[in-house]
Amino acid sequence: MTNGRLVALGLMVTASVAAPLAAQQGAAEYATVGAINRARAIDGQLRSIIAIDPSAISQARSIDARWMSGPLAGRPILIKDNIETAGPLPTTAGSLALKDNVTGRDAPLVARLRGAGAVILGKANLSEWANIRSNNSISGWSAVGGQTRNPYALDRNTCGSSAGSGAAVAAGIVDLAIGTETDGSITCPASINGIVGFKPTVGLVSRTHIVPISASQDTPGPMTRTVRQAAEVLTAIAGSDPADKATGQANAKREDYAAALDAGALRGARIGVMRFASGFGTDPLLEAALRLLKAQGATLVEIKKFDDKAIGDNEFAVLMSEFKAGLNDYLATTPPAVRTRTLADLIAFNKANAGTEMALFGQELFERAQKTRGLDDPAYRKARRISFTAAGPRGIDMMLKANRLDALVGPTMPAAWKIDAVHGDQISGGGAGSLAAVAGYPHLTVPMGEVKGLPVGLSFIGPKWSDALMLRLGYAYEQARGPLPGPKMWRSIEESPGIAQLLKPAR
Repeated sequence: MTNGRLVALGLMVTASVAAPLAAQQGAAEYATVGAINRARAIDGQLRSIIAIDPSAISQARSIDARWMSGPLAGRPILIKDNIETAGPLPTTAGSLALKDNVTGRDAPLVARLRGAGAVILGKANLSEWANIRSNNSISGWSAVGGQTRNPYALDRNTCGSSAGSGAAVAAGIVDLAIGTETDGSITCPASINGIVGFKPTVGLVSRTHIVPISASQDTPGPMTRTVRQAAEVLTAIAGSDPADKATGQANAKREDYAAALDAGALRGARIGVMRFASGFGTDPLLEAALRLLKAQGATLVEIKKFDDKAIGDNEFAVLMSEFKAGLNDYLATTPPAVRTRTLADLIAFNKANAGTEMALFGQELFERAQKTRGLDDPAYRKARRISFTAAGPRGIDMMLKANRLDALVGPTMPAAWKIDAVHGDQISGGGAGSLAAVAGYPHLTVPMGEVKGLPVGLSFIGPKWSDALMLRLGYAYEQARGPLPGPKMWRSIEESPGIAQLLKPAR
């Protein structure tokens, strides 16, 4: 079969290709060309991808030639563009300041994906600097990639910061993508785009060669169409890295997460319902999900109150201090072509390029971070101690222990809000994801259904190193729930048939 024939057939490749792909001759190339063609056909509307890796097809041919096998062999995967990949593509974090950041190195997680036979298809768009530049930002926007759009309704937000990863998987360009999370940056876009997102325990997956925000909260993780796919990706990328001290226990803790999946995992499980995180239009779907959990054998325990006051302000102080320290360290490792070598340089760059970088929103968080006094500052250390204790030992751990629970559940986020270039993000509520983010504990979101045609997710949150259990519980729920409708790429949800009819005047 010629390459031209492959290109012609590429648009007919379904979004989910049977694994392992390498069981068929030429299957990796076929899947890769199909993904590229789908991107060419629809990503002009979504802007979920910053760049396709020009070596993608040659990667696929090499996998086919070696007859590689395994669940990821020959599978195209997108990498969020704050994660380094070897080759000609820069790692920009969405900023023009890093347009020349071609490091020639793979982040360890990318090297692990290559070792498992995955095809690095390209770099996914993101909220610029992973949404740490301004409180008035528009999630999913970057100067390099433009505004990512939600495939369920193109005038709706994708959330962030792993916006492109979420939108591309939801739209069927790929089945697999990698996102990163500091607080909500995997789970929010996964929920709002109707896909599976998993934030692992901090320290299970290496952060080396990833543009940082927070040493205590950052982690990469899978964003996929199914829980099984998330487990397969996590199995590949988990593991210790000598350059990332947080991963010291990862080799001892990692396992074959896909092999451990069990459709009966909810039977006998004790699940805490985070009522303090419910609301914002998701209640009917949540009640249906809870009935399903109970029908599958879970015991549900109501948790009505939780005081999170100690988390908010203290977490923010931690992020500001760790961002400055981590970013300055990262920028020092970039190639000489990158002229912005410190956070102070970035602030000056944005001011000098305000017409492209700051026409929509400013950089007040950059400026606040620049004023921090380093990681030896007693105020920083105190803020970290207070926020972690409130979220972990006196938060998730206490709720689990007091009620003899295996996990906590609740709605991940509200449905997608409209893109608003004037006011920035207009979020109508928030779930309980900050608890897991600040504690560094695992958080899985699984599609729960739709609110007026817009998807929302159900979160499973557990203690440190309970990654396999969260995936098992989420898988059991997903299997019992059954299929959900996919995106139709309406220009707006108000133009979808069901909503449009209701908006007409009564006769």
